[in-house]
Amino acid sequence: MHPELVRIKTLVIEAAREELLPRFNKVSHSFKLDGSVITEADLIMQARLQKALKQAYPSYAFLGEEMTKSEQHQQFVLPQTGLWCLDPLDGTSNFSLGIPCFSVSLALIVNAEIVMGIVYDPMRDECFCAQRGAGAWLNDEPIQSFHHAAPENAGIAIVDYKRLSPELCHRLIDEQPYKSQRSFGSVALDWCWLAAGRGHIYLHGSQNLWDYAAGLLVFMEAGGFAQTFEAEAVFNNSLAPRSAIAALDEGLYQKWSAWLGVKPPAK
Repeated sequence: MHPELVRIKTLVIEAAREELLPRFNKVSHSFKLDGSVITEADLIMQARLQKALKQAYPSYAFLGEEMTKSEQHQQFVLPQTGLWCLDPLDGTSNFSLGIPCFSVSLALIVNAEIVMGIVYDPMRDECFCAQRGAGAWLNDEPIQSFHHAAPENAGIAIVDYKRLSPELCHRLIDEQPYKSQRSFGSVALDWCWLAAGRGHIYLHGSQNLWDYAAGLLVFMEAGGFAQTFEAEAVFNNSLAPRSAIAALDEGLYQKWSAWLGVKPPAK
């Protein structure tokens, strides 16, 4: 693992332990204009990491979920040597209600590529991280993916229903091309748990860049396969929300994409 990845991972872990854990299920929440939940923990965590990253890497831009849309756009389009992309608290609704499923997600984008990703789950003290072309790790141990496909219609699917079309939701319920379905409430952890073999197939209708960037890199470096409903790469170096179809096993990925009516990209 590269020393810089270790350095950034340490910053994220320390901040989460000191800012998020003491506030878990102990802060009030409010709602943003888009209806999503926000707490003081989101704001404090973002401010702390933004300051620390600016001090360590003054030439890199910073994009955080809790910025305004105009601020996010400005950070994304200005000339830069690199861009930090942070979700300070992915799973805020869970966090505010005392549900122990949330994470911090930080990615580094350089030359239109995600080159570093860190997702930390402070409740389980699990840190997933990845470096482009160098692999993925869980708590300093390489993620050894088994790539075993689940038996036909017997796997576990991670599906976010609320961002899918009604027609597809009904089809998923009526036909159930899996044994069981989960929705955990943290996109970053969805990707990482799939990379670790804690699910077989994945489906999400609309993810923001700060939600998926770090977790997607972990998943891809673990050997996973993913695309959008349009059969494009999930990451396209834009702020536009992206859909996601994924599986760790290639054969299962092909079957899952076909069932959804999406032709996998040519190899």
